[in-house]
Amino acid sequence: MSSSEHRSNPWTLLIAACAILAIALGIRHGFGIYLAPMSRDHGWGREVFAFAIALQNLVWGVAQPFTGRLADRYGAGRAVALGSVFYVAGLVGMATISSASGFVLAAGLLIGVGLAGTSFSVVFGAVGRAVAPHKRSMALGVAGAVGSFGQFVMLPLGQTVMDAFGWSLALGLLAALAALMLPLSLTVSEKAVSAGGTELSAGEALREAAGHGGFWLLSLGFFVCGFQVVFIGTHLPAFLVDKGLSGGTGAAVLALVGLFNVVGSFLAGHLGARFRKGWLLAGIYVGRAIAIALFVFLPITTASAWMFGIAMGFFWLSTVPVTNAVVAGIFGVRNMSMLGGIVFLCHQIGAFLGGWLGGYVYDRFGSYEPVWLVAIALSIVAAVLNLPVKEELVPRLRAA
Repeated sequence: MSSSEHRSNPWTLLIAACAILAIALGIRHGFGIYLAPMSRDHGWGREVFAFAIALQNLVWGVAQPFTGRLADRYGAGRAVALGSVFYVAGLVGMATISSASGFVLAAGLLIGVGLAGTSFSVVFGAVGRAVAPHKRSMALGVAGAVGSFGQFVMLPLGQTVMDAFGWSLALGLLAALAALMLPLSLTVSEKAVSAGGTELSAGEALREAAGHGGFWLLSLGFFVCGFQVVFIGTHLPAFLVDKGLSGGTGAAVLALVGLFNVVGSFLAGHLGARFRKGWLLAGIYVGRAIAIALFVFLPITTASAWMFGIAMGFFWLSTVPVTNAVVAGIFGVRNMSMLGGIVFLCHQIGAFLGGWLGGYVYDRFGSYEPVWLVAIALSIVAAVLNLPVKEELVPRLRAA
């Protein structure tokens, strides 16, 4: 199917893209509820599980430019199909492997590659090529919003099955759901946009991006997003248990994050079409800093945890559609998945540090508080970095 065919009828692709993101991200953002029970049953410290999730995010980031290039050149469908196979294999491994090294291989390496093929950069690239430029920010916001709804659905489902039948069966169910992404990949099969006179090869596009200051400011700000999201998603359920709340409270809070991020991502896409996106990103990071600070410094109760989930939900993944829209707005859509993958690599380096540092600090000091303080400080840094970012086409595209 050609790009022009998708442009004239983008709804089928957009619906499939939303479903893929809902499955891939819904499963991914629920891994935190398995940290405490799996660590206990296997006799591990929390650092083993935390390292596996940290490695998953690092592999996800490193593989993302390559799966993005695959999608740009041969269509998103092939990247999604390949990612689906790795994702399912990793979930089966998590459910069945008892050794720490095997668990790290399954949860870290296999699922990391799987996510690179089934998540933001690949799927957003297909959506970005399917819609007209003036609708791009909104379309990406819609895809991100529905993807967040998957988190709201998957978390209670996983917690319910785990409470009734154990974590192994719950992970097996998630593997079956992940397998649905394979047939969905057929719906997002599309060819890359044909290169015209103003379009660059992959190598030329990378060199152009490397010389663009706004590209690096955007990437460094996205590092902070990764640190915060993975630290909170991985360690919040265990943190709440440490504070005397139930395990179900952690799952409920992460589900609230997913539910309210539906609104947050949609609003981010809507506002991104009307206001300067660098300022919008700065505002999102300031909002995160305030939400985290209020949560950590006030007494932690079930009610305050729920309020934190609601507040963080508005800012959770609302950075993603805006960031990808900026990349397309600067460099065009020809290499959008690959360049978005480079920015996302920075996000995942932060994710690795956030996931691993939480487990390391807890095992050494018995507390997560130092990492919460780091997360607050990084929010302010990210806000400052994003303020000067402008969505302006590079000269070769502006002239055209």
